[in-house]
Amino acid sequence: MKFSAKAVILASAWTLSAGLAQAQTSITVGSQLEPPHLDPTSAAAGAIDNVVYSNIFEGLTRFMADGSVVAGLAESWEISDDGLTYTFKLHDGVTFHDGTGMDAEDVKFSLDRARAEDSTNAQKPLFAGITDVTVIDPLTVQVTLSEPNGNFLFNMAWGDAVIVAPESIETITSNPIGTGAFKFADWVQGDRIEIVRNDDYWGTPAKLESATFKFINDPTAAFGAMMAEDIDAFIGFPAPENLPQFEADPRFTVLVGSTEGETILAINNKMPPMDNILVRQAITHAIDRQAIIDGAMFGYGTPIGTHFAPHNPAYVDLTGNSEYDPEKSKALLAEAGLADGFTTTLKLPPPSYARRGGEIIAAQLRAVGIETEITNLEWAQWLEEAFRGKDFGMTIVSHTEPMDIGIYGNPDYYFQYGTEEFQAIMTELNSTTDPDARNALMADAQRNISENYVNGYLFQLAALGVAKANVVGIWTNQPTQAIDLTAVYWAE
Repeated sequence: MKFSAKAVILASAWTLSAGLAQAQTSITVGSQLEPPHLDPTSAAAGAIDNVVYSNIFEGLTRFMADGSVVAGLAESWEISDDGLTYTFKLHDGVTFHDGTGMDAEDVKFSLDRARAEDSTNAQKPLFAGITDVTVIDPLTVQVTLSEPNGNFLFNMAWGDAVIVAPESIETITSNPIGTGAFKFADWVQGDRIEIVRNDDYWGTPAKLESATFKFINDPTAAFGAMMAEDIDAFIGFPAPENLPQFEADPRFTVLVGSTEGETILAINNKMPPMDNILVRQAITHAIDRQAIIDGAMFGYGTPIGTHFAPHNPAYVDLTGNSEYDPEKSKALLAEAGLADGFTTTLKLPPPSYARRGGEIIAAQLRAVGIETEITNLEWAQWLEEAFRGKDFGMTIVSHTEPMDIGIYGNPDYYFQYGTEEFQAIMTELNSTTDPDARNALMADAQRNISENYVNGYLFQLAALGVAKANVVGIWTNQPTQAIDLTAVYWAE
């Protein structure tokens, strides 16, 4: 069979343009953690929000890349003079991915489900102040609070507050149906999740036609996949020691930003001997934060002395409360009647900051007489044993939810603090709207948990990412746990 030169040129041009079109309309993003399921309203795993936040599910409000809160499914809202009633006007013409309409009934269902007595929502306190949700008409819903809450619109932007439909709730964990700019397409467990553009999206459509989240747990494998260009970007890059190589390579852009991720050595406050404040204080003074940042994160990270992000204007530097002082640690253990030390468990989830940091912390604790039995857990195991089962002495995890210090008011939360004194601070904070007064109360909350040595506060997790140089629109900072692809595209 013969082909003319013109035909060959045209065919080659068509093949090249097709390849370019495919490259410019799809993306493969690497991520270290695979979600346990895909319902952000019933689990604490940040890996869920990484995939579904804004991409698949949306809330009444939403976070932007700079941390600001803007309108989401709510087009506008009015707040009563007493601060107790929020009346939301919803966007018209919004549909779920299965074609059903999204209206005020769905908002009522979602908020009532989140605050129900049997709710499994990981951030149930976000909804505790809601006393009533009333449908005014299909596009208007009224939410009544028991007391004013200056954080209410902020709270509604969390992934835990997205709007879901009762028609699809039975299969939401494996087949999420939201209103977002992308639709769920496929999940090959242990490997990848695929999403495709929602061509019926109510808002600004996504520029990408499709996206794949590729799960690569091992830091070495992540480096290899990125260098081989098997993936187009890796958000939360787990091998910071390799970032200089990417910085020197014109094929890539290195993204270094801030997160809401307070990385902590979480301590089980109800498990002896950690139920003794002297022991918890001894643990914190045995820890050299900078050594952990340097050894586990290769210098990326900001030391913290409480559970609060340093970039927040209300942050108080309390690192001095738990400065590295091994001799003081030993003296505190002796004062607690444990001059010979003790043994406890250290259960570590998969992220490299936990696995690498855990080895360093174990050595630091051993130097003052505290032995740790290290167990490496997969994410689902960690959620079951440590988070839900509270079966741990210590663990390491980064809390990536935005401004989540309120978790310390819950005595059933996995590290089991929740004193009445702290709860009183949170109650007053929730009913305070004056910015200066709120900052003062947030400072009180920070001091309370720092001075009670609830946990060992290590560092604020840096947002580390690598992308091909012509990928545009990926968040540098991480104001919430999300890999938002709604505005990502390929530059020409």
